[in-house]
Amino acid sequence: MADLLVMVTIGGRRCAFPAGDVRSVIELGSVTPVPGTPDYLAGITALRSQALTVIDTRYALGIEAEQYPTDTRAAVVKSGGHSYALMVDEVEDITTAIAETGEIVGGFGDEWSRVSKGVVETAIGPALLVDLGALLSPPGHTEVAA
Repeated sequence: MADLLVMVTIGGRRCAFPAGDVRSVIELGSVTPVPGTPDYLAGITALRSQALTVIDTRYALGIEAEQYPTDTRAAVVKSGGHSYALMVDEVEDITTAIAETGEIVGGFGDEWSRVSKGVVETAIGPALLVDLGALLSPPGHTEVAA
């Protein structure tokens, strides 16, 4: 197993996004809030004349965002024809998975169970493998849109 993974920290936990789902990692410039949107939707920003919906992954998981500062960088992903910039605590590194994804023993709560595909062992340590589709569709919201 040698899948490439983008390692990030969300709410103090090491997480992994499949590298094939991450289009780029960007410096997150100014974010313009969008009135009337859920807390997890931080606003919109632009990247090379393209609008990106900015998602605060901590709010999407029900984590008090004030406890964790965000990185100035964000992971850019595309889902359902829309592009998203995912705000995280920290963008760590790119590494490889060295074992198959395993079950989360003991669990980390409902929200983490909802967005996690399991635990993956990587070259730099274990991480929760995140299901981006589940992360982009918080409970009670049918689709993220901006």
